[in-house]
Amino acid sequence: MKIFVVHHNKLQINRFVEWLMYLFGHTLVLAIVSMLFESLYIDNSYLGLYGLLATIIISVLNVTIKPILVLLTLPITGLTMGLFYPFVNVIILKIVDIVLGSHFTLKGTWIPFFIALLISTMNIIMEFFVIKPLLKRGEII
Repeated sequence: MKIFVVHHNKLQINRFVEWLMYLFGHTLVLAIVSMLFESLYIDNSYLGLYGLLATIIISVLNVTIKPILVLLTLPITGLTMGLFYPFVNVIILKIVDIVLGSHFTLKGTWIPFFIALLISTMNIIMEFFVIKPLLKRGEII
């Protein structure tokens, strides 16, 4: 029988580092899409503060509101065999658009859908190529 001892402070620091990595990935996706398409506008004043604020809001909404949205849309997601799931991310992006007002503007339906797919892809890549290898090495608990 093995007993694992986890230090509480180390666990908090590691989750914070993991959150920062995802935050950086979301910021990168939003910055690239805003440069390539005019359908996404992020206010660049204050050294990109609104882009960072948008990603923080996305992270908070992913932890708080997204599980509720997934639960509410579970029947339609099941009927479409999972194809409706990215629209939950679109709803999250639209909420960020409403919260930040003119500093973060999304136009149309397809660009938010494209951004949601990119964020989901970035999350998968981050999980498999960054987080899990660090977990295997024991750097993140």
